[in-house]
Amino acid sequence: MTTAEKFYLIERTIRTYQLKMAVSYLCKLAGVSRSGYYDWLKAAPTLELREKQDDLDIELIKNIFPSKKEKVGALQIKMLMENDYSAVINHKKIRRLMTKYNLFTKIRIANPYRKMAKATKEHLTNHLNREFKQKEPGGILLTDIT
Repeated sequence: MTTAEKFYLIERTIRTYQLKMAVSYLCKLAGVSRSGYYDWLKAAPTLELREKQDDLDIELIKNIFPSKKEKVGALQIKMLMENDYSAVINHKKIRRLMTKYNLFTKIRIANPYRKMAKATKEHLTNHLNREFKQKEPGGILLTDIT
């Protein structure tokens, strides 16, 4: 059980049974500090606002993610949100929300033909062996593709 769940349980118990005088006892029973409980109580409205904002942000992310065939990551979603929707959100928050709502990017599969070409080295044709002197004109033609 997480600390936040313990705080919520204490709060519910206090409200249900009207035990305002037993806060210290309940905190000791749950294994959390009394000051931590009061800090949690004070931060509850801020956390509520954060949850509401997260719900709005995840709706926007859920619109972008499938439209790009689920192949965009947090940084690309951030750029799309800034450019197309004029919404500025930190990429770390986007990652946190994507993890929370199980949105995972499809990873590109490597091209097997590229591996085969590298293994067989068919594309390498070095017939000169660094002997560039020609015996007759037009016998050896070279080019540089860079």
